[in-house]
Amino acid sequence: MDRQIRTSAKALIIRDGSMLAIRLHDGSETFHIMPGGGQEAGEPLPEAVAREVAEELGVRVRVGDLAFVIEGTQGEAFHRVDLVFRCEYLGEIEQAELHGDTNQVGFDWLDIAALNRSTLYPSKLRRPIMNLLEGKPYPAYLGVENIGDPEEID
Repeated sequence: MDRQIRTSAKALIIRDGSMLAIRLHDGSETFHIMPGGGQEAGEPLPEAVAREVAEELGVRVRVGDLAFVIEGTQGEAFHRVDLVFRCEYLGEIEQAELHGDTNQVGFDWLDIAALNRSTLYPSKLRRPIMNLLEGKPYPAYLGVENIGDPEEID
């Protein structure tokens, strides 16, 4: 099969020990993902992150350093490469016109101290985000998360 690679710019927005996440409901379960999405041709990654956060959450952010890279090779029509950037929360955008993800039903501030037992996906992000906030070592490249992989909750 001839599949395209899609670069996805994601935002890790941390404030007061919590991270901002999009809440999705797919008809059978509710779970969370990081805000962000596909990079457009000619668009620098930091601009893609800021645009996606504004579109999905109506929030302004200051985009910082790249924190994580994780791939998804199954479950979608493309091979996804997620580039996760640390972002500073600057506030809500008044009268923002939102363009949420399919099945998006809201957003939540997830407690990072309990992130390993949360519904954040890809689950391979949970412990590295906790380690980042705790000042512990963490890998930047998290590998590939595939459908059917065991959920990482340690």
